[in-house]
Amino acid sequence: MRAQTRADEILRAATAVFARRGFHRASIRDVAAEAEVSLAGLYYYFRSKDELLYRILDRTFDALLDRLAQVIRDGSGPEERARGLVHGHLGYFAAHMDAMKVVSHETDSLGGGFRRQVAEKRRRYFLECQALLRELDAGRRPPEDLRTATLALFGMMNWIYTWYRPERDGDAGAIAKRMMDLFLYGFSGDSKRAGP
Repeated sequence: MRAQTRADEILRAATAVFARRGFHRASIRDVAAEAEVSLAGLYYYFRSKDELLYRILDRTFDALLDRLAQVIRDGSGPEERARGLVHGHLGYFAAHMDAMKVVSHETDSLGGGFRRQVAEKRRRYFLECQALLRELDAGRRPPEDLRTATLALFGMMNWIYTWYRPERDGDAGAIAKRMMDLFLYGFSGDSKRAGP
């Protein structure tokens, strides 16, 4: 158990360093210093800086996919599931802002097999989210509009790390509700129709 705990500590340190400095500007020494571990100790758990980035991204997409699977299982209707998607996404990243920054900026820094594996999970997450919106739309819009809507929703959600402050903006649940109301009903839409 201790080995897993130490590996988790190193991953948390790498996430913080990559978020702060960027993957390409950060060195493996920076990560070791942040984790308060020797280089040899770091290399005992991870073979390279690329592997660290891969593990961060892989773990993040696994967590998002797990949250989404729970939303799909537990949601009673299309709107509730779509709201659950936004709540789960924002809830995870409000608690893991450094991971959000790394996902937003460093996913394309991976190469080879690591890149393919993460791209598969990212694509799966996108397609499952798009399927929730398709269900909500009930087939009224053409596929290109659905794709645009899905990308717009991700655009709204994925930049919260640049502006979100809980003391000013409320908790992730409050932000998720306001964001989904805006997404569903528009800025000048009927605010009386906004969901719970």
